[in-house]
Amino acid sequence: MSVPFPPRAGSAGSIVTLILALLASGCATAPQEPVPEPAPERTQTATQTAQDSAAQPPSEEPDRAQVKDTAPERYVVRPGDTLWDISTTFLETPWYWPEIWVDNPQIENPHLIYPGDVITLHYVNGRPRLMVDGGPRVRPTVRLSPKVRAEPLPPSLETPVQALQQFLIRPRVVTEKQMEDSPYLLASRDERMIFGAGDRLYARGLDGDPEGTRYHVFRPGGELRDPDTGELLGFEAIPVAGAELVRGGDPATVVLTRSDREALRGDRLLPQDDSAQDFLFTPRPPHPDARGQVISLFDAISRIARFQVAVINLGERDDVEQGQVFAVYHSGRTVRDRIAGGGERVTLPDERAGLVMVFRTFEKVSYALVVESTHPIAKGNAVRHP
Repeated sequence: MSVPFPPRAGSAGSIVTLILALLASGCATAPQEPVPEPAPERTQTATQTAQDSAAQPPSEEPDRAQVKDTAPERYVVRPGDTLWDISTTFLETPWYWPEIWVDNPQIENPHLIYPGDVITLHYVNGRPRLMVDGGPRVRPTVRLSPKVRAEPLPPSLETPVQALQQFLIRPRVVTEKQMEDSPYLLASRDERMIFGAGDRLYARGLDGDPEGTRYHVFRPGGELRDPDTGELLGFEAIPVAGAELVRGGDPATVVLTRSDREALRGDRLLPQDDSAQDFLFTPRPPHPDARGQVISLFDAISRIARFQVAVINLGERDDVEQGQVFAVYHSGRTVRDRIAGGGERVTLPDERAGLVMVFRTFEKVSYALVVESTHPIAKGNAVRHP
């Protein structure tokens, strides 16, 4: 599978990019940082200027993508590179990558990037632009004879997605109404209290569903509440198993097709969503006024770091979308000034703790992956525009 790199705003092609490549080394170790080639003095060739000026008319809007002083002019993509690391090699603000990316019309799938591609940084009318204009895919024109030619695809930058797949394909947050209306496991043919894969069970609330319907079995978890208003935002759904309806009626008969943990009487069922899931997202900033908090941590008691998952109290109703990047801040604590001011209490400034990228949204909350962390991230930390 190839790894999409998004075109700049306004260019043709779908705008998709990779969040899951961030998991190149899993949750235990950080991925290897890209090693850029030495940067020669930046110049602008006549060919580049002509091509890019034609493709990109000048804009009066100020550049939001800030190029690093240390950014190379040429970078050869290597196996193991990740989108986030390559973006941060060139940019101080990597979430604005789509605004300076340019499709090269001389190669197939110019919005995709493979190991061996050469990414160049150049300037058009004083504005930075990035594109693939070298490497094995950029070849001279050749005369093709009428014969079958087979060529293997180069290895993709994408890495296994198991670490986030469970969040993308299984329900993780359910509403109060879903909780009240969802079908549930009633009993087994014997008196057992605990069930596993292969067991036949009876369930209620499935009347009307056709045989063969597949379900996620989940267990209601803790409440998710807004820390400021107290509003109930939903319930955490703990994955338990998969099930398939083998006989309708009330009660209906289901078979557990997989088991993540032991299933119990009263566990709930939701229909499995067979629609295509987006595993690739465009990193971009949220609305400038977006403000929220971390309200829950996945698989952690009090702190998380890079490649772990947080729940924030912003969702689709707040115009939050997949790929949006938020900065996380520790609130400044209040201290007493015992030197001056007669013991006056002073609030220290907020300190940035890291960056999170939203990868799944619900109506009122979202899941976000920690992509950078300079300090541990905790429940109650603020999230806002980076």
